[in-house]
Amino acid sequence: MTVTNTAAFAQGMALDACVCTAAKTTYGDGANTVQLSAAGAQGSEYTHIAAIPRATVTATQVQLYAHDGAGYFLIATALMPAHTMAQTTQATATALAHIDGTAITEFNPLRLQSGWTLHAAIGVALAGGVVVSAQRKDY
Repeated sequence: MTVTNTAAFAQGMALDACVCTAAKTTYGDGANTVQLSAAGAQGSEYTHIAAIPRATVTATQVQLYAHDGAGYFLIATALMPAHTMAQTTQATATALAHIDGTAITEFNPLRLQSGWTLHAAIGVALAGGVVVSAQRKDY
């Protein structure tokens, strides 16, 4: 990116989503992860990342990895509570947070540089899957 004294403003917004079905029990590789998003040409800011089950689920860990093209880095986890999916129940989304526990928000976004991707995973296999979604701004 060319260095400039002009302020950078978001050039576009997007909603990314993926479905995780396989259990991931290792934390240092890309096995059983699903690509959630790729950073924009000038980098991206993520203002919300959450997971929601598509079927009855036991408690499971939701994992978020940053990938630089060579390695996978665990950057966030959250515990999705057990939930019995039914037409008369609300499946509550499980929000992922920064590694320090603070919420990922419009005012405290997760920033990802150009060339990197985000990948998601779950700790317990679920045939119906868990949808992980991310709201992002590209620069």
